Amino acid sequence: MARTQTRFERNRATREASWIKWTLVSVAVLYFALFLVMPLITVFVEALRRGWEVYLESITEATALAAIKLTLLIAFISVPLNLVFGVAAAWLIAKHDFRGKQLLITFIDLPFSVSPVVVGLMYLLVFGANGWFGGWLVEHDIRIIFAVPGIVLATIFVTFPFVARELIPLMQAQGREEEEAAVVLGASDWQAFWHVTLPNVKWGLLYGVILSNARAMGEFGAVSVVSGKIRGQTNTMPLHVEILYNEYNFAAAFAVASLLALLALVTLAIKTWVEHRATQPLAIPIPPHHAAAQETRPQ
Repeated sequence: MARTQTRFERNRATREASWIKWTLVSVAVLYFALFLVMPLITVFVEALRRGWEVYLESITEATALAAIKLTLLIAFISVPLNLVFGVAAAWLIAKHDFRGKQLLITFIDLPFSVSPVVVGLMYLLVFGANGWFGGWLVEHDIRIIFAVPGIVLATIFVTFPFVARELIPLMQAQGREEEEAAVVLGASDWQAFWHVTLPNVKWGLLYGVILSNARAMGEFGAVSVVSGKIRGQTNTMPLHVEILYNEYNFAAAFAVASLLALLALVTLAIKTWVEHRATQPLAIPIPPHHAAAQETRPQ
């Protein structure tokens, strides 16, 4: 009797607490609508306020096209480099023990704690005209600051943790047994990585690449410091939006901003698909002779 009463009281308490769940859900939905959905809708509404003709003219104008091309170029260069570094760093940290391992992990997390503006200032101190290597760069007519190389360097710095940080916990959870077994069976380290390690972390790798690409295309702080904001030459899409807005060219500013928002939505859709595929159970194929054996096995 006492046990039944206790269970009844527990169920009653659960039912009475349901209002807390719905309150939290309502607050979350309201917050999401006010601070995420409405601003995003506003961007597209303002971009199309003056019609499709003005919208298309704004995004196909020469400086806008130059900003779009530069943004894609920066992502095209920085993301593959971060991919190589992230895979190498994650494999080294997860699969090997060495002195300075914790220090390497700290360095990987450094861009998360340093302001992007500070990152830009650091590159100015190193590669600027009055920086450590400024004199040598000027003598050899090499431009890094206020040019594409500086933008690439700043973007790489702020985006390189994403791939490594996605892969490290996956590789650590995977352990070393499968790779060690492959090596014992005669595989080289490269074969073990390519045929054992990489297939097990492919979805995490793709997820990290997506996040790195999104950050590379949307980076503003570090790029604004090292680019010089030269219109048509070193302006990325975020910088171009700022210049247009400061010039009170709101239609063009929101038009280019809508492209950035659209890229973010596409990135979110791909990210959701990757997460869905990553949670799917692996289908292990049954060899034909095993399948035939199961069919002929007496019930």
